[in-house]
Amino acid sequence: MEPQNPYDPNNPLNPYNPSNQQASQSAEQPTVDPNGPQQMYYTRPLEPKPVDMSPAIQARCEESKRKYPHLNLSQGEFVISDVHRHTIGLLQIWITVFTIVAAIIAMLGILFGSFSADAGATTLPKVPLAVVALLLSILTLIGGYIATYVYNSNKFYLTNESVVQNLQFGLFTNHEQTVSLGNVEDASYMKHGLIQTLFDYGTIRLSTQGDETTYRFTYAAHPSQQIAKLNDAVEAFKNGRPVYDDDDPIYPRPA
Repeated sequence: MEPQNPYDPNNPLNPYNPSNQQASQSAEQPTVDPNGPQQMYYTRPLEPKPVDMSPAIQARCEESKRKYPHLNLSQGEFVISDVHRHTIGLLQIWITVFTIVAAIIAMLGILFGSFSADAGATTLPKVPLAVVALLLSILTLIGGYIATYVYNSNKFYLTNESVVQNLQFGLFTNHEQTVSLGNVEDASYMKHGLIQTLFDYGTIRLSTQGDETTYRFTYAAHPSQQIAKLNDAVEAFKNGRPVYDDDDPIYPRPA
C-alpha cells in the first residue's frame, strides 16, 4: 500500500488543512459560560484628576481637618456630626469615687474613735492610719480621672462618606472602626428604661453588609437625632446624591 502524502489536502492529518486548523483552535479555546461570573477590568490614571468642590464644601473639609486632626479624612470628606457619650455616665463614675472616699474617711473616723476610747492606747498609730487613708483617697481620685478620660474618649463620628467609631478600653488601649456609608445595612437606636428615656441617651446599633458585623455605641447622647442624620446620609450616599448637614448654619444644603 502506497503511503499517503502528509501534505495532501485530502489527508485528515495534514496540519495545513483549514478544517483541521479550525478544529484545533476550537479545541484550544475555552468555552465561556454567559451565565457564569464575569470579570471586569478598569484602568485608573497615573495622575487622578482633583475632585471638583464648591467653596462651601472645601471650607467645610478644611474645618473638619483642623478640628479633627486624628481622623483620616479623604479629599472631599467632612464631619457631619460628632457623637459624645452622655454626661450621666460621668455622674455614675464620680458618685462611685466619692462614695469610696467617704467610706475611707468614715472608717478612719471609726478607728480614731476606738483609739480615743481606749485610755491606755497611744496616739502614734493615728498618723500612719491617716497617711494610708490619704493615699487610698488620692488613688481613688486618680482612678476617677482615668475613668473620666476613658469615658470621654469614646466617640462616634459621621462623615459624608463613612462612619468612624473610636473605642477607648483603657488608658493605653483603643480601637478605631471605620465603615463606609455604602456598607451600612441597618442603623437603629434603643433606650432602655425610664432613666434613659428621661435623660435622652441610649445605644446606637449599626449593622453592615457582607461580614454582618454589628457595631454598638453605648451612652450616646440624643440617639434619635443621630440615627436620623445617619439614615439620611446613608440614603443620599447610596442614591448618588451629595450628603449635606441641614443643621449646619454656616455651610447648609445649597438651594
